[in-house]
Amino acid sequence: MKRGLLLFAVLAGSLGWAGDDDIGPVATLNFIVLKDYNGKPVRNASVVLHSVSDKGRQEKGGLELKTDADGKASYEGIPYGKLRVQVLAHGLQTYGDDYDVKQPTLDITIKLKRPEGQFSIYDDHPGEKKPDDKDAQPKPQ
Repeated sequence: MKRGLLLFAVLAGSLGWAGDDDIGPVATLNFIVLKDYNGKPVRNASVVLHSVSDKGRQEKGGLELKTDADGKASYEGIPYGKLRVQVLAHGLQTYGDDYDVKQPTLDITIKLKRPEGQFSIYDDHPGEKKPDDKDAQPKPQ
């Protein structure tokens, strides 16, 4: 039992809760990470948790969880309050959002999208107005 309490103290300290003798009520967070385009689970995604101050600023430290083969990760002992969740997975867009933890259990389903193409000035962009030949400047000779 002491090992579990020590582990909680270390993790709580990494989320900015160290030094609080009474952190108040705590919640269990359950995450499911899925691919948006086919609904399949994302294995080994990083779910990063940061506490957020009353001013909306991310506190130092944090906690990282990894999803299992079913795209699931969970953690018990998150104090009530604002929490920033970021999810990173290879080949998918990064997700981020803030949650208000105010109940004993919070189930969060996150759907990650495929990455979008990047904008390049060298590519043709449909719908973009191009200068007419008569408006173009003559090339210097």
